Amino acid sequence: MRSSNPVFSRRGFSRDNGYAGFNTAPQAGGAAVGTQGNPYAQPQAGNPYAQNPYAQQGLQPGVPPQAPVTTGRMTMDDVVMRTGTTLGVLVVTAALAWALLPVDDANIGRSYGIAIGAALLGMVLALVQSFKRTASPALILSYAALEGVFLGVVSSVVDNRIADGAAMQAVIGTLAVFTAVLIAYKAGWIRVNRRFYGFVMAAALGFVMLMAVNLLFAVFGGGDGLGFRSGGLGIAFGIIGILLGAAFLALDFKQVEDGITYGAPREEAWLAAFGLTMTLVWIYLEFLRLIAILNSSD
Repeated sequence: MRSSNPVFSRRGFSRDNGYAGFNTAPQAGGAAVGTQGNPYAQPQAGNPYAQNPYAQQGLQPGVPPQAPVTTGRMTMDDVVMRTGTTLGVLVVTAALAWALLPVDDANIGRSYGIAIGAALLGMVLALVQSFKRTASPALILSYAALEGVFLGVVSSVVDNRIADGAAMQAVIGTLAVFTAVLIAYKAGWIRVNRRFYGFVMAAALGFVMLMAVNLLFAVFGGGDGLGFRSGGLGIAFGIIGILLGAAFLALDFKQVEDGITYGAPREEAWLAAFGLTMTLVWIYLEFLRLIAILNSSD
């Protein structure tokens, strides 16, 4: 599945490095692809290590794998550092775009055009990274920089022309969702399994399809399309979008946890940072859109 938000089509850790994330596409005959690298797949009969390519072969069947102690494996510090770097690039370019691309009446067209161009190019880079077998820090950081330009201009528009303080409110909301999901995940209140994943992906697909139809009606029919992004429906869909982002955060946390447990290579931390950044951008935009609707005079 591909949407305007690459979160919904992101791969897991790379197949070549042994951790395929959530690849469950059917093969001929109905078998699932990638189950050997999928931590949610059931072990194959007679092979207790089928679901973990990093499992130590000396372990007895039924004994969970231990986190590797050798160097070159991904750790939580690696994930935190790469995520911090990626988000730092995004924040810096967003601040520069806010300062250097004014959104007054004389310049808003040019600034918005640059922002849309940056968003489209960033989407292309996200697509390229999503289909690459290995993480590319240059691609990921370039995506973050371009996404920052887009977010800086959009945030400036909403903050200066619709709702004063909207950007800070959206940041606080995003941080609150991140913290709440992390606490719920660590406490075991959220159980990420195949059923959870299937439900989230089905809901995301329906959400994206509705938004695409609404956009088509808005482009060709004018106005707000089917009204999914304005009024009461807009508020409802904004809340749904935030909840979907929270669900994808839980999936991100599970991927990071499994990657560390199963000994994913250190460079895979860049993929974790990539996924977390895209999810946080999605949540922030949904908060910003919701705040704009709530403060709109329409």
